[in-house]
Amino acid sequence: MMSFVESMVMLSLEAAPWLVLGLLIAGLIKAWVPMTWMQRHLGGKGVVPIFKAALIGAPLPLCSCSVIPVTLELRRSGASRAASTSFLVSTPETGVDSISVSYALLGPFMAVIRPLAALASAVVAGLLTLLWAGKDEDKPAAAPAGSSCCTKTCCGSVPKPVEKPGFWKKTLDGIRYGFTDVWDDMVLWLLMGIVFAAAVDAFVPADFLQQWGSGPLAMLVMMLVGVPMYICATASTPIAAGLLLAGVSPGTVLVFLLAGPATNMATLGLVRQELGSRALLAYLLGIGVTAMGMGLLTDYLVAQWNLDIQAAVMDGHDLVPALISYTSAGLLALLTLRFAAQKLRAPTGREPAHTH
Repeated sequence: MMSFVESMVMLSLEAAPWLVLGLLIAGLIKAWVPMTWMQRHLGGKGVVPIFKAALIGAPLPLCSCSVIPVTLELRRSGASRAASTSFLVSTPETGVDSISVSYALLGPFMAVIRPLAALASAVVAGLLTLLWAGKDEDKPAAAPAGSSCCTKTCCGSVPKPVEKPGFWKKTLDGIRYGFTDVWDDMVLWLLMGIVFAAAVDAFVPADFLQQWGSGPLAMLVMMLVGVPMYICATASTPIAAGLLLAGVSPGTVLVFLLAGPATNMATLGLVRQELGSRALLAYLLGIGVTAMGMGLLTDYLVAQWNLDIQAAVMDGHDLVPALISYTSAGLLALLTLRFAAQKLRAPTGREPAHTH
């Protein structure tokens, strides 16, 4: 039991500085990347918006649930069907927060291959959507039921002008979003992931899963496990670290890191309803085929370059000074207590409102 506690503390200290950095950057992106800018770049036909959607979505701090309303807004504002699919894949699969935590817990190789694989799967899904379901790209999804053009503005009543926030207020509002909304969305899964990784490190023999932890069959099983799950990219990282420590191959773990955050039942329902059945097929095939291909490529590169991924996982604690690790862990502990207090204060059957 003592080794389990020590492993959990060690993992928490390793991840904390990178989590804080990721949340900070996430807040700045929220503050200074306007929706209108994204709409302008994701509209139009062809393959260019698909690549733009993958690149724009990759750093955004949105999980597979919070990306849904953003995608709907983009689609209804003129984004093509294929670009919407690409954005819906790349955004939850990676992000500035998950990349930083991947570097801390999984090592530099996995921190690089993971976002590259996410971009590849997003582009493939978008291209498949363009080929199979792109005939009505010029017809964005209808606005939500009950919406009307008869707002106060078009009916003749001019609303009071809204004062735009200044630089510092906008920046602070974005940072507040990163350390509240983004953290609240991931904290439970993140804690579960750290507990899982610590348990594997403490109780599972190093070679326990090595006999079936690699190859196409193992990757397929990992994908089937990951598809229905709701887990964000950052929270999946400590689980991935635990799998690596247990002997699962880096390529198989990469499949989980792509399929888990990108898909869940809510996202699948959204794609079916708003983009169509063919887009749903393209979405699943784009993720599945690319995840398998990148997983096999990852295992090949690890073998060819003689990389010791397990050593990178175990040596992550040397990356930052101890003072920064403890300070960051203390800050995240306070944020977690705030989240728990908010949950306890919430009336039964109701959840605190979040703004994504």
